Amino acid sequence: MQFSSLIKDVGRGIKGARALDSATAEALFGAILDREVPDMELGAILLALRIKGESQAELAGFERAMQARTARLEVPRGPRCVLLPTFNGARKQANLLPLVALLLAREEVPVLIHGRHDFDSRESPFALLAALGLPLADSVPEASQQLAVKRLACLPLACLNPGLDALMALRPRLGVRNSGHSVAKLLDAAPGRSVRVVAVTHPEYLISMGEALQASTTPGGRALLMKASEGEAYAHLRRKAQFYGFINGERHDLHDADSQDLDWPLSDARDAAANAHLIQAMLAGEETIPPRIQEQVQVLARLARD
Repeated sequence: MQFSSLIKDVGRGIKGARALDSATAEALFGAILDREVPDMELGAILLALRIKGESQAELAGFERAMQARTARLEVPRGPRCVLLPTFNGARKQANLLPLVALLLAREEVPVLIHGRHDFDSRESPFALLAALGLPLADSVPEASQQLAVKRLACLPLACLNPGLDALMALRPRLGVRNSGHSVAKLLDAAPGRSVRVVAVTHPEYLISMGEALQASTTPGGRALLMKASEGEAYAHLRRKAQFYGFINGERHDLHDADSQDLDWPLSDARDAAANAHLIQAMLAGEETIPPRIQEQVQVLARLARD
């Protein structure tokens, strides 16, 4: 593959750059994930795409390359497995993503939490999982076994897709996110037996990720597109609900039409021990589970069982 010609296409700035066709994008991203692109060319490609932005055709090609290199999880019989990615951690408030997972597992809906963390300015979600007694599995087969027994498993992204994990790990070195961070939101470790949770921060990504999900949802598979809370895949506790379900490529609005902003208190229990204590108190009924979290769990259970 001639990387210089591809750099010439995507590296001419916002106005002069040309989008790659889907097949070329798939081949390029496959080479990136297989670590076949030299460092200098890789940096040029990633920064050029960052400036230009991925087209829908490029994103589709990138996703195909990623899915072809993603390990497959074995899901027990019954509801689909909810895939909860975690790539950010707590910044100003308690991280309630594990609460969503534990509430779903309580209802016998299997859940896989997967991801990586490299933000020095945020509390690690993996430290929180450890504080909750939810250790990381060492392999995909071990995670599959945990799903069968406990309905809940946690797995490093490196076990599912080592190339994608290495690509995302470049963020501290490059100083900015890259295309891997966008594509990782679409990762599917159980095609046809999953509910992917795709959480976005910026409104424009509701459009681009929605288009990607319409094009890529595997028959039998499901997805939930929603606004993230501090970049994590749990609902914002104050903003009106925005839950969009994707079933066989068709989008369905799953939130109440009259949903309004809420005046809900935000906890600053960010460190692992305090955050875990808050979640355990909510599970025990000693603290109120936020309404938005209850709504998210309800729509995910519905998608998993439908």
